[in-house]
Amino acid sequence: MFRREREALASQVGDNLVEAEHIGSTSVPGLVAKPIIDMLVAVRSLEDLDAKAEWLRQVGYDYLGEYGIAGRRYLRRHHPDGTRALHIHAFLAGDENFHRHFAFRDYLRAHLGERDAYAAKKQTLVDSGVDADGYLDGKQAFVVAMEQRALAWAAAQKKGATAGALSKRM
Repeated sequence: MFRREREALASQVGDNLVEAEHIGSTSVPGLVAKPIIDMLVAVRSLEDLDAKAEWLRQVGYDYLGEYGIAGRRYLRRHHPDGTRALHIHAFLAGDENFHRHFAFRDYLRAHLGERDAYAAKKQTLVDSGVDADGYLDGKQAFVVAMEQRALAWAAAQKKGATAGALSKRM
């Protein structure tokens, strides 16, 4: 589904699209997830994306602008039955949000105990019967703390890769 949606978006956005990656819970094997694809998109120009907002609406996207995060463009798509199918988080290429999202995704993929702890937190919230806002609020502090561990891990990975590349040159 991600690949199909990436191709559909690319056909609408054209050369403005730099990169589109699968993020979120459905991108982490074994993690409990709602059946909604999250896509992280890099574009060359937010203004060009904004200029296509009406066209994107006409072809089935909800174009919601920044939607609470400065520098983001948030789009959604629904299945024919009205259930949510896709969230798109578009940022200008090079935005710091890319690193943060990738670090979190890759950390969960590499640390199965952390993945399982996150799954347990999510399931506890679902079982408690909270609404969507309560669900997001309920996991916020947990996610922020895990994100900090993920960023530290990603920095260590990058440092190790750089050190390895340097030692190979010597």
